[in-house]
Amino acid sequence: MSIHTNGFSPDTEHENLSTTELRLDQPRTLTTSEGLALVIRGAGTPVFLMHGIGGSALSCGGLAQELAAEGFQTICWDAPGYGDSKNPKPDVEHAEAALRALDELGVASVHLIGTSWGGVIATRIAAQNPVRVLSVILMDSTRGSGRTEESADNMLARLPELEALGATAFAAKRAAKLVSPMAGEEVVAAVRNDMSRIRIPGYGAAARMMATSDTSEDLKRITTPALVLVGEHDIVTGVAESEVLAELIPGAEFAVVPEAGHAAIQEKPRDVAALILNFWKKSS
Repeated sequence: MSIHTNGFSPDTEHENLSTTELRLDQPRTLTTSEGLALVIRGAGTPVFLMHGIGGSALSCGGLAQELAAEGFQTICWDAPGYGDSKNPKPDVEHAEAALRALDELGVASVHLIGTSWGGVIATRIAAQNPVRVLSVILMDSTRGSGRTEESADNMLARLPELEALGATAFAAKRAAKLVSPMAGEEVVAAVRNDMSRIRIPGYGAAARMMATSDTSEDLKRITTPALVLVGEHDIVTGVAESEVLAELIPGAEFAVVPEAGHAAIQEKPRDVAALILNFWKKSS
């Protein structure tokens, strides 16, 4: 499926595909009418990638490149208030915002890939809009922080910490926890640099969503093919939580990514791509 570009407004910093020829060998960025930045690679069946609470479209770039090289069209968003996207409105609903972005692209159905917080959004979309979802892949994800008062409070406590430290120091404090002990310095630096770009409006909206989320019932309602992936050394959401996700989704497949942490999508994009491609092949 090819994207349509009706509804996109010209942006002086980003490519406007109504006036510029598609260059499929490199990423191009579009800005939706709501101010969401979307990084698109390749051509073919669309794949929508959603980053975690400390990331951006950059976090998904390595995996997107691998999938685009295999004949898929990948769409990585900067969630509202992240990266190059505009800050969110107070009442933002992230799942609905993602679907509206796909509507502007003319995408009727899509493979969903969500890592961490992005997986919570993907869960909601897959459960509530199955006709739009070809498959759903949850990576190093969770049911949300709203399952207990303690986990909700811990999530919301990140906001004053971010305000006090600033994004750069906040990222320096947290980034190393997201990768495995085997991760190279270049991976740690990429995770840290990506997190250092977070902004309080976007991060705050994401944290509040997480603090009120428990997708346990949504997971049970997913009817599309589903794959749950988790890094072997994930100490943030953890292997056990991903096992629960896989158990709750009817017929879901489950796999562990060796020598990867919570940011498996950045540590092992080629290995992750191989697992996803094999899953799609079996599911088609």
